[in-house]
Amino acid sequence: MALTTNKSVLAWIDEKVELVKPDKIVWIDGSEAQLEELRKEAIASGEMIKLNEEKLPGCLLHRTKPNDVARVEDRTLICTPTEEEAGPTNHWMEPSKCYEMLYDIARDSYKGRTMYVIPYSMGPVGSKFSKIGIELTDSIYVVLNMAIMTRVGKAVLDVLGDSGDWVRGLHCKCDVDAEKRWICQFPQDNTIISVNSAYGGNVLLGKKCFALRIASYQGWKEGWQAEHMLILGVENPQGEVKYICAAFPSACGKTNLAMLIPPEVYKAKGYKVWCVGDDISWIRKGPDGRLYAINPENGFFGVAPGTNMKSNPNALISTQKNTIFTNVALNLDDNTVWWEGLDKNPPEHAIDWKGNPWNGKTSEEKGAHPNSRFTAPAKNCPCISKEFENPDGVPISAIVFGGRRAKLAPLVYQSKDWNNGVFVGSIMASETTAAAAGAVGVVRRDPMAMLPFCGYNMGDYWQHWIDIGASLDADKAPKIFNVNWFRKDDDGNFMWPGFGDNLRVLEWILARCDGSVDAKKTAIGYLPYAKDINLEGLEGEVTEESLESILDVDNSLWSKEAEGIEEFYAKFGDKLPATLRKELDTLKASLAE
Repeated sequence: MALTTNKSVLAWIDEKVELVKPDKIVWIDGSEAQLEELRKEAIASGEMIKLNEEKLPGCLLHRTKPNDVARVEDRTLICTPTEEEAGPTNHWMEPSKCYEMLYDIARDSYKGRTMYVIPYSMGPVGSKFSKIGIELTDSIYVVLNMAIMTRVGKAVLDVLGDSGDWVRGLHCKCDVDAEKRWICQFPQDNTIISVNSAYGGNVLLGKKCFALRIASYQGWKEGWQAEHMLILGVENPQGEVKYICAAFPSACGKTNLAMLIPPEVYKAKGYKVWCVGDDISWIRKGPDGRLYAINPENGFFGVAPGTNMKSNPNALISTQKNTIFTNVALNLDDNTVWWEGLDKNPPEHAIDWKGNPWNGKTSEEKGAHPNSRFTAPAKNCPCISKEFENPDGVPISAIVFGGRRAKLAPLVYQSKDWNNGVFVGSIMASETTAAAAGAVGVVRRDPMAMLPFCGYNMGDYWQHWIDIGASLDADKAPKIFNVNWFRKDDDGNFMWPGFGDNLRVLEWILARCDGSVDAKKTAIGYLPYAKDINLEGLEGEVTEESLESILDVDNSLWSKEAEGIEEFYAKFGDKLPATLRKELDTLKASLAE
């Protein structure tokens, strides 16, 4: 029985039922009783494996097909009426052509299957920040994950009422055929369609599809921002909390920073770090003229390999109850899970992520897929912020961009002003590591860490950033910074310890926000004086002298970088905001002085 009388919802569902022909329809009401029945059904069918109830209460293991283990950017489409609207960084298809292709693939694909109707809220139910979506799926895995990652159920439909302002989402597993796999966003239609995948990032439509690709377009049209940013709060010894949003490309320590544990010398003084979100921020101007952010998600969809009690204890603790693990190894000795980097004691009696017998002591194959995941409720996190559910969000003092650069970028610098900060975000880049296929050290640009997730032309996206800045009073706008934890010396060793010690840099950033510390002006922006970064407790590891080296700005390297920026900007033609062109020209002139 339908859980709403909303005519736009019911008409759309009727249309999709006619297309995919399910045997049965189940509305997800959000109750624990219903979710538990679905868990039992998934365990009975073999779709999920129930794990050790004592060691991992409420936890499940799922495996995807080996051809379906990650996002597929070349098959992720932005479908706008013209290719220019999607821009040069997106894959595009004309909407009517794409709908026809997708409907041909989806037709009759639910025969013999159940259609689950998932009403969900991105953000706290009823918040002015929040948006509502409905996802149709033929996967219990999707239902159970969406119930962790978002707020689901009848309460969402009650808030929606008769409104037509909601995001339509259709997911069809079909045959999980990689050649017919498509993840398509139609920004003008508030619609997402995903076919032939059962992997989280492609099928949990609230995640990147809605929360970034569709929401970034909505934000552009409605005057707010959807950003690929963590949100953390730094509490000082006086009990004051200030909030930072930060964007990093993959492999740059984003989740580690979101759940940072202060160094002992800071803990002893009473410093604490609170996680509001590890991945996505929705940002709006508040009644006081400041920018406020919420995390639209309700859980963490984290990469398992490398997560351990040393690298990120808060993330690991978050996974210890009511979590779904995907594509990790199953330890048969105690019915728990294992992945590379969890500890140095791989199980001898195990089943790998493909479902084959596996001996971690002797096998040359990996037990867990490198992109294996956990879906964990945010409330499990020991450092989750008490503001996590605040419908008004948290006020943002600083915005931080970052990348992985061995020689170029200093440890931290502050932009000269908002527009210069947009420039700093637009030139974000990382160098490839040995872990990635291809050449090492190749510069990959990922503006604002949004390259795969911006739902419209990135030139328009940058202009939107500039327009947001123009609407803010200068004294209320967050200050914008860039960090680089990955500077290396001539021998190829990292010069900064990273992890918890990154709080030392955040402390300087917040001191700059309240004007309590000076900085020196350079061609790229404002740099700290080495004496103003607290090195207490790092004796023998980082000296003021070595810190000077990490803060060094080499104008010749930056001049070469400017050429790379010029080349990247050329892709956008006359969509490149004149403001950014001017910023680049100013940088080149300053470097030449």
